[in-house]
Amino acid sequence: MRIGMIGAGHIGATLAAHLTDAGHEVAIANSRGPGTLEDLVEAIEGSIRAVTAEEAADFGDVVVVSIPYGRYLELPAAALRGKVVIDTCNYYPQRDGADPELDDDSTTSSEKIQEYTRARVVKAFNAIYWYNLRDRARPKGAPDRLAIPVSGDDDEAKRTVGDLIDRIGFDVVDAGNLARGGRKHQPGSRVYTAELSADETHSLLDAA
Repeated sequence: MRIGMIGAGHIGATLAAHLTDAGHEVAIANSRGPGTLEDLVEAIEGSIRAVTAEEAADFGDVVVVSIPYGRYLELPAAALRGKVVIDTCNYYPQRDGADPELDDDSTTSSEKIQEYTRARVVKAFNAIYWYNLRDRARPKGAPDRLAIPVSGDDDEAKRTVGDLIDRIGFDVVDAGNLARGGRKHQPGSRVYTAELSADETHSLLDAA
């Protein structure tokens, strides 16, 4: 599969390594230009190249967005329209600036990204520490395999993202749609950054 990646921080770079290792073609971008990603591309074995954000969005069958939430209006919305987009972002007011709609809980950050891009957004990888994402991948059925909660409004998109998650070494737990489910694994929730199995994650999400 062709994976576009917009954002090359800890989560983005770690996912790029996992996805190339799983045999996917990756085109990765950051806000500073392809030339600043040469060391990252050299360090990751597999089919990966540095591009612009617009090129990453055009390239990907699936596009990972891993940027500070406060910069989501910089995303190439036209190129993302209709695509499966994995949203790893979290809203942190102290970093992103106040967003009244998020502060009063009238919507979620993923819903706002979906509305802006008109993409098929699936929220995932936002509730795991990057070093656990790097170090805790396990084969299917391993007793210490961690779970990744996901939410989204498009069931087909969630299945696509779930397959990617499974292939890189994590279990998938469906939290529901972006509105109700997304709130269950955003910052401040009981599963946020918790190191949990699929059964444990299910139990906490069901209780939320």
